[in-house]
Amino acid sequence: MKRRRILAVSVGTLVLGGLLLASGGPEVTPAGAQNPTPQQQQLRQILDKLDQILAATKSSSGGGESTKSGGASAEDNHTLQWDQALPAAQRFVILTAFNSDAVLDKETGLVWERSPQTTAVSSSNVRMACANKAVGGRKGWRLPSLPKLASLVDPSVASPGPTLSTAHPFLNVRPTNYWSSSAHAENPALMWGVGFGNGAVLGLSRAFDQGAWCVRGGMNAD
Repeated sequence: MKRRRILAVSVGTLVLGGLLLASGGPEVTPAGAQNPTPQQQQLRQILDKLDQILAATKSSSGGGESTKSGGASAEDNHTLQWDQALPAAQRFVILTAFNSDAVLDKETGLVWERSPQTTAVSSSNVRMACANKAVGGRKGWRLPSLPKLASLVDPSVASPGPTLSTAHPFLNVRPTNYWSSSAHAENPALMWGVGFGNGAVLGLSRAFDQGAWCVRGGMNAD
């Protein structure tokens, strides 16, 4: 950003100088003259320099954005756009840096527990249960929002589930209901969740314990 500001100032200075020279009075001869004046020569140098700066700015903006996002601009970052549909063998990656206890979803950029806990959790404790986890030796886990949790469902898998892609790498996923962090605005006695027995999105009663599948990353999208 700082470099772009400097380039913008440089371009503005050159343009202003060129305009001043171009309107420099009777000493400036027509452009087609065979013997250009010193002012015309300086103007030509300024214009050439301006072309170089504009070319450098264009090249810098293309390369700089790629570097910041790991080789792809924000427009090309599919994990921000959710515009890819990958086969399970390509979509999910077991993260050895997390002791193979976490899985990266390349469609969404989210990192999931490879093995959700098998004991049900109450609605009042489920957020804290995720926040206190240190899966793969890392904190920063939380309860996923409804769209993120539902993104794991493979609609082509029929009941009794679990409704995940056949080539998924997860362990101990039960064909039962899992909490999401999304509140049920129409009925405060419910919270939104996903039933991995049939892949349905449904309102879950806060009175009953349900499963918890924690996620990491993508917090600004909740």
